[in-house]
Amino acid sequence: MIKIKSKREIELMRRAGRIAANALATAGRAVTAGVSTKELDKIISEVIAAHGATASFLGYGGFPGSACISVNHEVIHGIPGSLRLKDGDLVKIDVGATYCGYIGDCADTFIVGEADGEAKKLVAVTKQSFFEGIKFAKPGNRISDISHAIQKFVENYGFSIVRSFVGHGVGASLHEEPEVPNFGMPGTGVRLCEGMTLAIEPMVNQGDYSVKVKDDGWTVVTCDGKKSAHYENSVLITADGPEILTVADEV
Repeated sequence: MIKIKSKREIELMRRAGRIAANALATAGRAVTAGVSTKELDKIISEVIAAHGATASFLGYGGFPGSACISVNHEVIHGIPGSLRLKDGDLVKIDVGATYCGYIGDCADTFIVGEADGEAKKLVAVTKQSFFEGIKFAKPGNRISDISHAIQKFVENYGFSIVRSFVGHGVGASLHEEPEVPNFGMPGTGVRLCEGMTLAIEPMVNQGDYSVKVKDDGWTVVTCDGKKSAHYENSVLITADGPEILTVADEV
């Protein structure tokens, strides 16, 4: 069942979203050669706790980190650990913060130092595909209108959309209905209405869209070993169009 949020719930999600976005932005500024993914995870945990929230991912299904941190060919759900970043790495950081029972969920891809032109294009296209998709996040449209816009934009640049994992509703639970694929034909699926809150998250591969889960049971990697990028925000459907709930404070 799709949950339509009340004004109170929406305000709590805005607060949760701001906390998650602040944690993501703070970690992003710390992405440098030599830092470990575990150190980034600690930064995220501290920012979330300082704002009176908890890390939504920690312990979720047994996940051992406060954030998912995935590097290069790792797509999503990377476990923070001893890996130290090096110049040219693509670092995907996915953060969830729970505030008064409601969740903000967001992700971005950061480049360590300098990367090659194709990697830079991959990151830029992934981020822009999100914004192409939410142009259709309006009452009366359908979920697949968002999905199709994302896929079309990505494939126009020669990249591929991950199909095994998709976006989702978000609110009092980290994963709510409906699913939000990043691919598909327009005009199908759930009709959008005011008060819906969606985590829209393009996952884009440099090569083929096929992925697999590593032996750790969490980390999703590209089958061909090529790089991947990820971008996500929690989005509210309003009569005036989409509102991004995961917005960081100005610094």
